[in-house]
Amino acid sequence: MNQEFTEPGERIDDLLTNNLKIIQSREVFSFSMDAVLLARFASIPPQGRIMDLCTGNGVVPLLMSTRTRAAIEGVEIQERLASMARRSVALNQLEERITIREQDLKEMPLAGEHGSYDAVTVNPPYAQITGSDIKLNIHQAMARHEIGCTLEDVIRTASQLLRTGGKLAMVHRPHRLVDILSLMRTYGVEPKRVRYVHPRAHMEANMVLVEGLRAGKPELRILPPLIVYNENNEYVPEIMDIYYGQKESL
Repeated sequence: MNQEFTEPGERIDDLLTNNLKIIQSREVFSFSMDAVLLARFASIPPQGRIMDLCTGNGVVPLLMSTRTRAAIEGVEIQERLASMARRSVALNQLEERITIREQDLKEMPLAGEHGSYDAVTVNPPYAQITGSDIKLNIHQAMARHEIGCTLEDVIRTASQLLRTGGKLAMVHRPHRLVDILSLMRTYGVEPKRVRYVHPRAHMEANMVLVEGLRAGKPELRILPPLIVYNENNEYVPEIMDIYYGQKESL
């Protein structure tokens, strides 16, 4: 079923939200909860233009399409992932609303793109390059490590793409939060919302969601923590709402 959309080694998974489906493969880095949370956390306009950087197999654009009628673009540097993203868009018959670009974000914005986006989202590589061996295939290594782009590259490009008043939403690891907030201000994006994600109530946060406003005034809100699992090792109701598309935003 739907074999015309997949290539050898690929599978089609359910996204649960609005009956969406996505093409994935064990050979490349599959999406995880951080992408789902980002797609729901981001303040996106009902119309306009949205850019998702480091889009991978296109999971964030697909999920955001359930919340807006805006034109959504995804940028991915890896040819194979960009192909999977395009085919996932076609599988869900969303070609008129989502465009996938195979491109290096460090070479953006292109002519005419400066200040033309209402929102930018990004789930970037988390790990800095330390010089130690990266024992992963190239697809997994680039998804996890700052090989193709650094945190600064991501924030600089996002700032240039955003119009005044446009919003940048990002998911990352808590230990990089100071870097994120500092770089946002350096490139004219004022941090506005921060929400920590904790696996369980008694555990440290392992993710952080951050949103900033292009040319905004200083005023940072720390939102209530998001807990993933309850004492019975089950998703809490808010996480269930997010996965099943019943909650509008975080």
